[in-house]
Amino acid sequence: MRNWNRRKPMALDTLSSAHRLRPTLSWWHLIALGVGAIVGTGIYTLVGIGAGLAGPAVILSFAIAGAVCACAALCYAEVATMIPASGSAYTYSYTVIGELVAWIVGWSLILEYSLVVSAVAVGWSGYTAGFLTSLGIPLPAAISAGPHAGGLLNVPAVLIVFAVAGLLALGTRESAVVNAILVVVKIVALVLFIAVALPHYDAGQFHPFMPYGFAAHDVNGVQHGVMAAAAIIFFAFYGFDAISTAAEETKNPGRDLPIGIVGSMLICTALYVGVAAVAVGSMPYTTYANSAEPLALILRSLGQGKVAAIIGAAAIIALPTVILAFLFGQSRIFFVMARDGLLPAKLARVNARTGTPIRMTMVTALVVSVLAGLVPLDAIAALANAGTLAAFIAVAACMLIMRRREPDRARIFATPLPWVVGPLAIIGCLYLFWSLPGTTKLFFLIWNVVGLVIYQWIGRRTDAAPAA
Repeated sequence: MRNWNRRKPMALDTLSSAHRLRPTLSWWHLIALGVGAIVGTGIYTLVGIGAGLAGPAVILSFAIAGAVCACAALCYAEVATMIPASGSAYTYSYTVIGELVAWIVGWSLILEYSLVVSAVAVGWSGYTAGFLTSLGIPLPAAISAGPHAGGLLNVPAVLIVFAVAGLLALGTRESAVVNAILVVVKIVALVLFIAVALPHYDAGQFHPFMPYGFAAHDVNGVQHGVMAAAAIIFFAFYGFDAISTAAEETKNPGRDLPIGIVGSMLICTALYVGVAAVAVGSMPYTTYANSAEPLALILRSLGQGKVAAIIGAAAIIALPTVILAFLFGQSRIFFVMARDGLLPAKLARVNARTGTPIRMTMVTALVVSVLAGLVPLDAIAALANAGTLAAFIAVAACMLIMRRREPDRARIFATPLPWVVGPLAIIGCLYLFWSLPGTTKLFFLIWNVVGLVIYQWIGRRTDAAPAA
């Protein structure tokens, strides 16, 4: 049986080159990775779903989700610089708390990252189908939607996952440069949306501001309200945790990780506030509620078909940056768990030429492509949020534990007001989790019960200590 409360020592220098990731990234790569991960589905697709749940008060939902994420991001920045190793919240939990908690967090991260990639792939497919239709090339429903939407398989969603996985296999630095270029395209497209839709802004669109109230509650079998939308929109803000998975591949983690995490959150918050406010003020929210391509739909409704086509094309080009960031993070978490002996050790190998875990990247792509081809976006987003909230709670707890256990240890980045920010992150995440749909919480519980069974099974098969 495994020692469930064993804490993992940080000893990266003892690893062989076959099991150690190659440091090639700088701070600007990390900011681009963070912006690429954060700005994506939340604005291009989930703004429509959120509006359907909260009405114009979706703006407040964005603010609440962003505030919780900001607290979590500050905790991440401190812990990541103290434990500059790949694996994100999984590694932090293993080092600070113990193996069992680390397994639960790692199992939750598998849920988060895999489902985020799948959800964004579905969103990308929606924009691709809409863009092709505007050009007079409609895709057959059978190959452009999953069974839940009357199709057979969402083929575009599957193809984009494997295309991004192929890019990641070429090398970390190479994929990071491509990501940075695509992030610029994404930002320009969002600024263009603001510029074109702003003249149509009408403050009257914000009334009634909160048609479904504040607290999450059931309306015809679906959770509505500001907090219900925030619990889903939360999906739009996280992504900075993908930066922490790159710690081992960063040249100067002590300096670059805080810049990447905090910098990307500041940039993305500014973009979100601008785009969401203009979207809500430009027309009645019922027009684009639950649309797979709300921004393009708004522009077409305003008679800006050509600009809508440009936005759609930009989404097609730039949304894969989210897939890249999270597929990158998922493969690294899988990799570290395998390196620690919690997953098959043969998967914890780095390609000698590219310095990347190609085998693990392709395994991850296979799993998420199945989800992307068959599962609806809203179900994916909600379940992914449950895994993320669990990870954020763990990181905030790790920050507080280390503050208590090692108060005098040097901190390259120190969370301001740690005994306020840390508890706020934990309480905020717990409240958002409670606001998730009941079925989501049930599936998350089932997921972790299955995870614990697998953990016990692994314990019976091996009693080997972690590799790092």
